[in-house]
Amino acid sequence: MPKRKQISVALTIAGSDSGGGAGIQADLKTFASLGVHGTSAVTCVTAQNPKRVSGIEPCSARIVRRQMEAVFEELAPAAVKTGMLYSAPIIGVVAQFFRASGRPPLIVDPVMVSTSGARLLKREAIELLRTTLLPLATLVTPNLDEAELLTGQKLQAVEDLRTAARFLQKTFGCAALVKGGHLRRMKEAIDIFYDGKQELLLRAPFVPGVRTHGTGCTFSAAITAFLARGCSLSSAVWQGKQYITEAVAGSQRAAGHDTLNCFWD
Repeated sequence: MPKRKQISVALTIAGSDSGGGAGIQADLKTFASLGVHGTSAVTCVTAQNPKRVSGIEPCSARIVRRQMEAVFEELAPAAVKTGMLYSAPIIGVVAQFFRASGRPPLIVDPVMVSTSGARLLKREAIELLRTTLLPLATLVTPNLDEAELLTGQKLQAVEDLRTAARFLQKTFGCAALVKGGHLRRMKEAIDIFYDGKQELLLRAPFVPGVRTHGTGCTFSAAITAFLARGCSLSSAVWQGKQYITEAVAGSQRAAGHDTLNCFWD
């Protein structure tokens, strides 16, 4: 029997999206498309579709921890990402788990509000995210609204993204990728990466007429997968940007809704 290929493992700690466009579902599709074995720790079950979130039921912090422990016991991930954490107890148990030495790179996608406007992180949990989890992160990947909440600054131009990325890196000690896809009057989707030494300006043309769900989850999952495959952080971010750009450009239609094409390659 020929020797079977060994592949890397990545872990997503996030909420379930019943519509299949974001959250755990998007992350696992992205991992699979990039040749990484995907594992998961579900934090919340949501009832949602591309138009709205109609219900959220969080898991207990205890079962979130047990999921993480089970994965690390037999399927030690080479990189980890967090998505929707929702509550202070869940953030607390994730932070406690990752304080242990020898943990792999941690990508924190600070999911706070859904595309449809539903709050996905309780207000009282935001400060705990800032004080306990972000200082443990390798990279934080806020979108425009999330970056404004984390910095207390209004972001209206590319230079504001640069300022926010530097603020986040200095404040929390992790690299920052501030995503500017929601900037108004822009012809390109521009993101700024800063790790304390290196800055990258990442740009891609907007795809007209396409409105997709789960781009932030998919982008951060792609970065996590490239890290799990052994890429440097800056290379993983660069390749992640190319990946999400192609996933949007190659988007497909499902029941009348635009869906990201994670398997475009």
